[in-house]
Parts: sequence; structure tokens; C-alpha cells
Amino acid sequence: MSEENNTPHDEEENKDMNPEGNPEPDDNGRELDDKIVPLSGLYENWFLDYASYVILERAVPGLYDGMKPVQRRILHSMKEMDDGRYNKVANIIGNTMKYHPHGDASIGDALVQLGQKDLLIDCQGNWGNTLTGDSAAAARYIEARLSKFANHVVFNPKTTNWLSSYDGRNKEPENLPIKFPLLLAQGAEGIAVGMACKILPHNFIELIDNSINHLRGRKVEFYPDFPNGGMADFTNYNDGLRGGKVRVRAKINKVDKKTLTINEIPFGTTTTSLIESILKANDKGKIKIKKIEDNTAQDAEIMIHLPSGVSPDKLIDALYAFTDCEVSISPNSSVIDKDTPKFLGVTQILKTNTDNTVQLLKLELEIKKGELEEQWHFSSLEKIFIEKRIYRLIEEEETWEGVIGAIDKGLKPHIKHLKREVTEEDIVRLTEIRIKRISKFDSFKADEIINRLEDELKNVQHKLDNLIEHAVDYFKDLKKKFSAGKERKTEIKVFDNINASKVIIANRKFYVDKKEGFIGYSLRGAEFVQDCSEIDDIIIFFESGKMMVTKIADKKFVGKGIVHAAVWKRGDKRTIYHLFYKDGTGGPTMMKRFSVKSITRDKEYDLTKGTKGSKMLYFSVHPNGEREVVTVHLRPRPHLKRIRWDLDLGDLLIKGRSAGGNIVTKEIVSKITQKEVGGSTLAARKIWYDDVVGRLNDEQRGKFLGSFKGDDKILTLYSNGEYRLSHFDLSTHFDEDMIHIEKWNPNHALSCVYYDGEKDIHYVKRFECEVTTDKRVPFISDSEGSYLDVVSTAYQPRIKIIYNKLLKATKNLPDREVNLADFIDVKGMKSQGNQLTKLKVKEIVLDHKIEGDEPWPDEVKQEKKKEETSTESSNEEGSVEVEWDMTKKSDDDNPTLF
Repeated sequence: MSEENNTPHDEEENKDMNPEGNPEPDDNGRELDDKIVPLSGLYENWFLDYASYVILERAVPGLYDGMKPVQRRILHSMKEMDDGRYNKVANIIGNTMKYHPHGDASIGDALVQLGQKDLLIDCQGNWGNTLTGDSAAAARYIEARLSKFANHVVFNPKTTNWLSSYDGRNKEPENLPIKFPLLLAQGAEGIAVGMACKILPHNFIELIDNSINHLRGRKVEFYPDFPNGGMADFTNYNDGLRGGKVRVRAKINKVDKKTLTINEIPFGTTTTSLIESILKANDKGKIKIKKIEDNTAQDAEIMIHLPSGVSPDKLIDALYAFTDCEVSISPNSSVIDKDTPKFLGVTQILKTNTDNTVQLLKLELEIKKGELEEQWHFSSLEKIFIEKRIYRLIEEEETWEGVIGAIDKGLKPHIKHLKREVTEEDIVRLTEIRIKRISKFDSFKADEIINRLEDELKNVQHKLDNLIEHAVDYFKDLKKKFSAGKERKTEIKVFDNINASKVIIANRKFYVDKKEGFIGYSLRGAEFVQDCSEIDDIIIFFESGKMMVTKIADKKFVGKGIVHAAVWKRGDKRTIYHLFYKDGTGGPTMMKRFSVKSITRDKEYDLTKGTKGSKMLYFSVHPNGEREVVTVHLRPRPHLKRIRWDLDLGDLLIKGRSAGGNIVTKEIVSKITQKEVGGSTLAARKIWYDDVVGRLNDEQRGKFLGSFKGDDKILTLYSNGEYRLSHFDLSTHFDEDMIHIEKWNPNHALSCVYYDGEKDIHYVKRFECEVTTDKRVPFISDSEGSYLDVVSTAYQPRIKIIYNKLLKATKNLPDREVNLADFIDVKGMKSQGNQLTKLKVKEIVLDHKIEGDEPWPDEVKQEKKKEETSTESSNEEGSVEVEWDMTKKSDDDNPTLF
């Protein structure tokens, strides 16, 4: 190397060389190589490359066509092979390997998943079952071809941007020109490096409707729709973005008191996984079932048989709480937009896909317009060339240039009306016209062709000028052609929150060792208290006047001096505690009546005033707020005239646990004994029905049904002509065909009008509910074609008969009003009733709501008013010290409870 060519760069490269030109050794005697990259640097670069590759090329779908690369290549390959007949999946996989570098397994799995979505691929053979989780048959046994929908919306080589395949031998599409929000229709799921995608499937028809709404500037709103059906709560969907949550439930129906059936399962589960979760919950003791059967064929059917003593309504709630009958799905809407990962909501994806469809339709129209203009241009040239006999001008020309020039010269006087200049290529095409075609040229037909092309051009230009309306028509056409069988399958509902502690089966025995201070469900030989579950809370009261709530365990030390221990439910307003205590060593005796609704777990609460030396004198528990009479015994002293008297605690206000209570006496109390326990002092329980979630509640949500106690029942009426009398338990489930709910009044008759399909007559009947068990009872004819017109619990039900005005016999008949109470008396439930009319009726409607506007009988009205105005005795937490009125006397002694 010459000296003048030894640049500074060369010197930098040679700085570690010795004079002989060899690399200098390092401290350990090893030669240095400037091409060596540190291992940490290699991993950093490789990881970033790998992460980018997985995100862009494997896991996350594209925004515009909704496809992952493998899916895009499969569809392109199927279009390449498409001849209208089915192809073996193995052949499709083999052909796709020209474009996809990851082998046959990934292609086969992706193809089966595409086929199971039942949208783009027409499948033949055993393609597996998403309902049961069964896998597809081997690729050599199953066949596939593109569906009509795929051929209609997915492919157009004229609007496709083509790229070289991985080996450079073939061309593949960068994006398929899909004119439909396919990504939202199919959904997508994938896990990349540091990024995940989970887009839920949406309803085909609703996507089209909302695309039209977007084009017309209206509100866009839609929610997922799952192929397995079920019910879903989309309250927290969050437009499909991160942080959202969808609750999906199976549809569980109550066949009878001992049988439940599941006909639709949640998205992401199979009948096999669902049954396994139910059996697992049963083994853990969270639910209790007798046996389970899987009768799934084309549709899901799982039969659950209940043992005796298990409430079907509570079991339904427990299935939602402890099994896969309810699952929570967290969407994560991520897409690839021009080689960039983005998080977009499903609304934005729909709008982008719709706008992209408009642009593709515009591009297709522009291409078609150009093609029509070319056809019109050459047809016009051809007509001029033949009609003006320009072809004769080339007879004497001896060179090709002379021929071209002669034709060009001959055309010039006649081409002023053409839309573009005549090129040499146009003239060459004219020279290729055969003599036979010239000799048979028909000027009239040529004009017809030109006129048809002009009409088509006008039509294309009209669509370009009204592009949005053209796009709307396109989406309407899609809906008309391909929407059959694609109606919504998942029911949109709002779910109530199920309290697991209220529905879990009591599978343990709760014991307490008062002497040693232990509680638990493994204390064999200790005092049995009650059945409990593994997640229950236990409330404990001590002799010291302290109280605490703690979680149940197999064995737990809580402290000595236990007076009472039992399972405690949060928000319990019905259990009332009675307490007498001595306030300090020389203080008065206090009494209090209180409930415990909420606490901090494992915190010790003092039920006394906290004075040093305070102690409990008497304690009792009343699960339904029963009143209690106790006898107070004083220590005899010379100046005392009365050493014993009775107190009725039912007259004492119910306060909070922190209230100090009322003064009983300042004298020394020797003992307090229970004399008698009476009825509940609590008001009847007020119940509401929330029609949004379809459940009862006592939180003032929805329609107020009334105040319930004892054997009061709820009446529900159903569209198929059945009624049901159920208890007012908040866990009660109601069927979806329910049309009315109210508190049942035994003194009220049901009035109904129904059509008897066998006799072709409308009947009226009034009856009282004779069957009062908790089951649906039919009250109209069971003959085929019978149906319920109207039903009412009103005192004076009124209906309107609207006759069929299309028939000659009833054309001029005015609508007729009928008071059913005057029309027929109350009869037995099984009676047929009286004929309403023999004429043809269009419709029979109530003149009022089902409960009616008429007054009830006086005694019923007074009872209803009394129930609605009764309130539960309650007061704020606090202490009111007043001298108790001790006017009752008794000489009866009863054994003390404490």
C-alpha cells in the first residue's frame, strides 16, 4: 500500500496492528478482532429484530384487510387454485408454502381456524367443532373452496398492491382489497413479543348497518356477537380497548326443581371444559350436583341433575359464581397500520374499514371508467376507419411507416369528437382488423355498442359523483345477499353481581370450643353450631362485651370467654342482638338492641361504652328481629320496694353496635332471665324488581313490588299463557318470556282472553290461582295454534276488540270495548270460559296496564296501604341515656341464658 493512499481511516483500522501487520494481543495473550460484537449487543439487536418480526408478520392482524400474513397467503393461494370445485386441504397447504416460510403445520392450523369462522371458506368434511372442542380431521381428508362472499368482497387484482414472495419467485398481495370490516366480523387473537391482540367477533348484519350509519354521519354503536350464543354484559366493553371487560354467561334454563339445562355456552369455552369446571366446583364443595350429562349434538345441551334439598335458583347463581358458566374476557384491540402497531377502538376500526371500502369502490369505478373510455375510443375509431373507407388509403403504400402515416392522415378530419389523441398503438390495432369483419361491418350495431358504452360511462360517472350513496347501496346489497342465518346469537344483558358467600353450598360443619377459645370446621368433639362454607365469616361475642368478625378456618384461636359464635353475612339487617351490660364497676346497667351490618374483618369492637370494669350481663340473638320479654332481678337491699320486673325489648329502638344504649337501673343487678320471645318487630321486607338485570332486590332499584313477609308470594305471568307463584327470595330467577310481575293477592282473580286454535274462537275466562306451588302453570287451551291475547289482574279489566277491516263481514264494524268483570264471573282455573266473539279479530288489547287502574276491594286496598306505609324501626348509631319505664311486674322466674 502506497503512503499517499494510507488515509486516516486506514490508520484507525490499523491502530491495533503490530509493525508486522498482525493484530495486537490483549492482556490474556489473545489477538483482538475489531469485527467482534459484544454478546450483549448481539442479543439486543436480535431480540428487537425478532420482536418486530413476530408483531408485524405473525401475531397481529392488518388494519385494512383484517388478516394476519398466513391468512392472507392462504386466501391468495385458494384464489389462485380456484376453479369452483373443492380442493384437498393438503393441496391448499402445499400451494400456500410457495408464499409462507413457516411450514405446513402453521398453515394447516390457520386454515382450519378460518374455516371454522364460517365466512370466507366453504368447508367439506370434518372440520372440528368449536362447541365441543373436537379437532378437525387430517388435511388429506377434508376439502375447501372460497365462499361466494369471499369471491365477492375479498379479491380484485386490479386494485391490489403486489410484493415479491420470500424467495422472490412469486408475487403475493401486500393487503387484500377487502370491501368489508372483516377484522371485526371474524375477530382476531395473537400473542407477540411484548404485545398481544384480542379482538372479539361482531355481528355481520350490525357491522353493515353501522357502516351505513358512519357513511350517513349517524352514531356508530355495536357490540360483539359470539358464535356459541349465550348472554353478555358489555357495560365495561370500553370500545374493545385495553382495560375493558366483557362478562359472558351460559344460558341456563330450569326444566324442573331437580333439573337444569345449559343450551348456550360462553365464548372461549367448550362443552368439555365447561363440564370439567362444574365437576371441579362440585368436588371442592362449592356446588352440589347429583350428576351431569352431555347430550350435545349440533347444539349444546348439558343436563345437570340436582340432589334433593338444593335450590335450582341458588345453584344457577353458584354456577355463574364458581364455574365457567360465567367468564370474563378482556379485549385488547391492536392492529398493524402501515407497518406500525396501533391500539384502535373497534369503532375507529369500523370507520377506517368503511372509509377504505369507499376508496376501493372509487378505485374500481375509476378503473372501470378508464376501461370503458378505451372501449369507446377504439369502437369510435373502428367505425371511422371502416365507414370512411380509410383502409383503402394503405393499398398503394409499400412501407410500414407509409401505412401508419396514411391511416393517421385519413383519420384526422374525423377525430375531433374523440376524448383523447390517436396514438400509433391505436393505428396498429386498426391494421389488425380482419377483412371479414370489415366486409360484415354493421353501422347500426356499431352505434348501439357506442351508445351502450356511453350509458355505462354515464352510470359510472354518476356513481363517482355520488360515491357515498354508491357505497351505501353496496353495503345494502351485501346485507341482502349474504345476511341469511347471520342474525345476532348473543343476547345483550346487564348482569347483577353475585355474592359468592350467599350462593356457595354449606359443605362444612362449624364448631366452637368456648372453653379453650377455638373455632373452625375441624374441631371434632367441640360444640356444633351450624353448617357453613369455606369462605364464610364468623361473628363472635365475648363475655367482656367485645365483638369481632373473622374468616372461617379449619382451626383458629380467637380468645376465651366466647358467649356466641355464628356465620355472619355482610349487610344483614334482619338479625338483631339484645345486650345488657354493667357500665364499669360502679356504673348503671345498660341495655341495647342492635344489628351488625358492616365491619372490618379481625378488628375487635367494644359493644360497651369502654369504661374499665364493664362486663356483659345478658346476651341473646334473634334471626328475624323477634321481640323479647326479659325479667330483671336486683340484689335485695333494705330500701328497695321492687327487686324484679319485666322489660319488653320490642319497644326498644334498634340502633348501631356502637350505641351506648339505655339505662335500665343504677341498682346492682343480680341476674337477667328470658321470659318469652314473640313475633318479629321488623317491618315486612320491601322488594323491588329490576327489569334491567331481571332480578329481585331490596335496594330500591326498579319497580316496587310491595312489602313481603311470611308466606307472601310473587305472581309472574308469561306470554305463552302460564303463571307462576314464587317466594320472594332475592335469588329467584325469572324466565325471559315473562310479561308481568307483581305481589300476589289471593283475593284477586286473573282475567284473560285467549284464542283456541282447535275451535278457532276467542274465549274469556276469569279464575283464581288454584295451584300455588313454585312452578309454571298453564291456564289457556293446550291445543295446537292456541295463544294468549291479553291477561290482567285488574279489579275491573277492560279490553278493546279491533276487528279485521279487510274482511267483508267486519269491514264496517267499529272497535268494541268490553268490561271482562261484567262479561263473565270468576270460575275454576280449568274452565274453558265464554266465547268473546265469533267474528274475525285483528287484535285484542287491554285498555290499561296489566294491573289496571280500577280500585281494589276496600279490605284489599286498606291492607295494601298498610303494607306500603309500614317502615322498619331504625335509628342512627348513638347513645341516648334515659331512665327506662319499669311499670310491669312479674313474680315468674326463668333460667338465665347467661
